[in-house]
Amino acid sequence: MESAFRTPDTSSVVVGVDGSRSARSAALWAAREAVRRDRPLHIVFGADTDGRALYLPAETIERVRVEGRELLDETAKAVSAEYPGLPVTTEFSRADAVNSLHRAGGLHGTIVVGNRGLGGFNSLMLGSVGLDTAAIASTPVIVVRGIDGAEETGSVLAAVRDEHDLVIARYAAREAELHKASLRLLHVWNVLQSVGEVVSMLDGIDEIAGGHAETLRAVTDVICEEFPDLEVDADAEKSISVAGVLVEASRHADLLVMGGRRAHGPLGLAPNLGKTTHSLVHHAHCPVLLIPRTGSDFGGQP
Repeated sequence: MESAFRTPDTSSVVVGVDGSRSARSAALWAAREAVRRDRPLHIVFGADTDGRALYLPAETIERVRVEGRELLDETAKAVSAEYPGLPVTTEFSRADAVNSLHRAGGLHGTIVVGNRGLGGFNSLMLGSVGLDTAAIASTPVIVVRGIDGAEETGSVLAAVRDEHDLVIARYAAREAELHKASLRLLHVWNVLQSVGEVVSMLDGIDEIAGGHAETLRAVTDVICEEFPDLEVDADAEKSISVAGVLVEASRHADLLVMGGRRAHGPLGLAPNLGKTTHSLVHHAHCPVLLIPRTGSDFGGQP
């Protein structure tokens, strides 16, 4: 199965800023990624002035516009000082942050957001905005976390759920090449999901485990064949908490790549991230790269 989005070495990098420390760190991290990919960096400020115009004074709207453009200029200067020669563009959007990033990502490629935004009235990139961006995005989204004081491990981690995650594994392999890192493919299966089978056939647990190992082996074999110069490790683990195992594994990775599996909300509301994905973007110890996918295309919800 081929992905419908550009690979990491050919996609531009889009980052959202709002004046928070987290967003500034994300912008600098995104700039380094853009340098790795030899692609430009596009910095977006979603002001939501159109949505506020009906109930806010014109003076307040103008202040938001002035401060937003100043923030874009300051961020661009900080990036250029750190990475001279990197092509940097900025965009002041009158739309809300989610739609601004979604539109920019569709045009430019991978979206990068900080894991925590400003609170209060002036918040333009709240954590909820990052989550909403990831839930509806049709391009990869990276939630930057766990980078303060962290040293690079030289490893990219990919969460492999089933055979459909070959797309995620390929994307992670290309990321590993860009990072000059090794790749670890990790398949975690929840033993509680097999309780019904185990209760009825107590000696069947080994067979179930073997099936999960075979799933991982099939994906690993393809990756090793397609990326012969890449160091690839593969592990299959069972646990009562898939998210817990992945969070712990992220301590030893520079990047966690996983499918941003979406579950539709109640009564047909907008899609939201599945439980495992939601846990990882809140608790991982390294940046989390979410590859867009839907439940209908990729099986069950994690």
